[in-house]
Amino acid sequence: MYPTATAAVAGSEGDGFPSTDRFDVLDFHHVEFWCADAASAAGRFSFGLGVPLAAQSVITTGNSVHASHVLRSRTGSLAFLFSAPYAPHCTDAAAAATVPSFSADTARHFTSDYGLAVRALAVRVADAAEAFSASVAAGARPAISPAKLGHGFVMAEVELFGDAVLRFVSYPDGTNVSFLPGFEDVDSSGSPDFGLTRFDHIAGAVPDLASVASYVAGFTGFHEFSNYTGDKVGTGESALNGVVLANNADTVLLTLLEPHLAMASDDLLGTLRKIRARSSLGGFELLAPPPPSYYDGLRQLAGDVLSEELIKECRELGVLVDRDDHGGVVLQVFTKAAVDRPTLLLEFIQRIPCVENQQEYKSGGYGGFAKGNVYHIFKYIEDYESNPLILLHRFLP
Repeated sequence: MYPTATAAVAGSEGDGFPSTDRFDVLDFHHVEFWCADAASAAGRFSFGLGVPLAAQSVITTGNSVHASHVLRSRTGSLAFLFSAPYAPHCTDAAAAATVPSFSADTARHFTSDYGLAVRALAVRVADAAEAFSASVAAGARPAISPAKLGHGFVMAEVELFGDAVLRFVSYPDGTNVSFLPGFEDVDSSGSPDFGLTRFDHIAGAVPDLASVASYVAGFTGFHEFSNYTGDKVGTGESALNGVVLANNADTVLLTLLEPHLAMASDDLLGTLRKIRARSSLGGFELLAPPPPSYYDGLRQLAGDVLSEELIKECRELGVLVDRDDHGGVVLQVFTKAAVDRPTLLLEFIQRIPCVENQQEYKSGGYGGFAKGNVYHIFKYIEDYESNPLILLHRFLP
């Protein structure tokens, strides 16, 4: 998918790879959305996804530059950060932003261009300063130099693609800071948690797949975990190319194609029932289920892993199912467009490892990337964009 001169290592899903990472990447830390109203955006995502409000940095906590609200799963590491600039007359000229890279003027331009959208994809690394230096030395475009936040926390950023940045966060194990220094914990013990645990993978749309994949793989050292090509993913009207890059442990998976956030659950069917119950109340609407014929071969595909009852529930809830070469099974469902501008989809996923010779085979991306199921999300995008009203809007001056 990109020149062999990059540091990426080609291979099939789930293969073992030699260590190629240029720095020690541990996991996703959070995703930051820039928006016009952080409280409203955070409230909708919390309500619709069942991810409780956990912390905030706002004017009442001493931050007059931006309002930021954090959602965090109680059952895992999943964390959303929603940030919006305060009006200029509310901001103390000498005030410093809690998130050192936040710029009110840049945020206003960003939200004008994109609406509610992802600004930063944050990963936890062993040493943010080292990750920044190694990335820049390997060709990454610097966005913000390493900044000490206190309590041993360090943050740095490099450009990722478009106006999004890759944020490095490092901090000592055992810290009593729940998110980032400067954020005040919020008691949300009465709020439900639907069971989403972590980001499984994060996908972004790019205009030039080969150059972006080469750039990202080059400065991170990530290997190619999977890829999509037009001859395998298409509808007869159009086709899709994409690539999945992963760190050596397969705990951070970056997909370059249609933008979406994929969140994992250890009980996807139970999570979906709760999400679907709030769809008409301001939550998120799931894609229409595939045709009944989709499930005809499911027993043969995964009958040794999924019971008859689970297969029946998958059919009822419209859950897509696929399997990788190692026998791992993946269950997944997508939402319709999650924001006003059709630039973000949400995915809910559960990965079920297989058992080989009485031992569990399990890697960060077991179950693969369900290439067969990509057709269904791609068809939705194609149908959406063929809507006459969308086409009219696109070509109006």
